[in-house]
Amino acid sequence: MATWARAAQERLVERRRGQPGALAGNMEDPNLDPYANMQPVPTGPTDVLGQNLQVLAQILDSQQQMMGRQEDWFQHGLASFKMPKMTKDDDPEAYIEAFERHALMTGFDQSFWASQLGALVVGKAQAAYRALSREDARDYELVK
Repeated sequence: MATWARAAQERLVERRRGQPGALAGNMEDPNLDPYANMQPVPTGPTDVLGQNLQVLAQILDSQQQMMGRQEDWFQHGLASFKMPKMTKDDDPEAYIEAFERHALMTGFDQSFWASQLGALVVGKAQAAYRALSREDARDYELVK
């Protein structure tokens, strides 16, 4: 692969890793396989520009596909899982039990339970969630 293409891929990966938010974790390991066989052989400035445009179009297509998958996940997750935020008067154990029942009934993907519960709790439960490391905050049993 040409050096410039490899550098462009590395920059793309680094940019994606630096994105904030919960969905950024989905982009830490982008699928760069479609670009692995690209070996441009520039013969002049016009050819270089054309090849750059072709590579950019392929990158854009790949990003649009990833965005489509993320939108599907996002719409499914939010549309099927609507739970009121915990209040200071709620019993944490009762709230967690209600959360689990609702998550099971709506078919909410269990890999997202920890982050969803963490976003819904308040008070001491929220403080306990925030005290967890990022790795531990992904483990529902630890969050619970």
